[in-house]
Amino acid sequence: MKLARATHFDESDQRVFANPARTGEWCISGGFEFSNWTEADLTGKSRQAFSNGWFGLETSGRVTFVAVTEITQSELDTLAETLAQHFVTYYGAPSAQAALPVARDELTHMADLCSDFDANTLLTVARELTDHGVNEAYRVIEAQQADLGQFAVHGSLDE
Repeated sequence: MKLARATHFDESDQRVFANPARTGEWCISGGFEFSNWTEADLTGKSRQAFSNGWFGLETSGRVTFVAVTEITQSELDTLAETLAQHFVTYYGAPSAQAALPVARDELTHMADLCSDFDANTLLTVARELTDHGVNEAYRVIEAQQADLGQFAVHGSLDE
């Protein structure tokens, strides 16, 4: 089974998100956070989180890029419990037990999204508000072998 982990290429997420996800934490789309939002809510760092932030399951932070990777059933079960408790704490679910099926659905959606991609494939998310709610679109950046020539320094030290 596959899921995705937060990845960073630079420090930009530290500046653009109010609460950035940690590198390596498991992530899901997290579009549920925006289900009742309107255009008035889309300002500043909140707008950035809405526009293209994946949801980190450990920090509830946001990240721009996630990388597909393998996950065990045990890890997935733990994440479902963590997310269910998040629903209780922040969204008023009556209990973690009551929220567990919804948490599992969120994780299944992300696992389904990741299932067809090779490990290290990068994903981004783009959201927009529509008359029917939040629309999400995903972009796939396939893992490729790095061409070491792009990192080589050419020239002479004598100049």
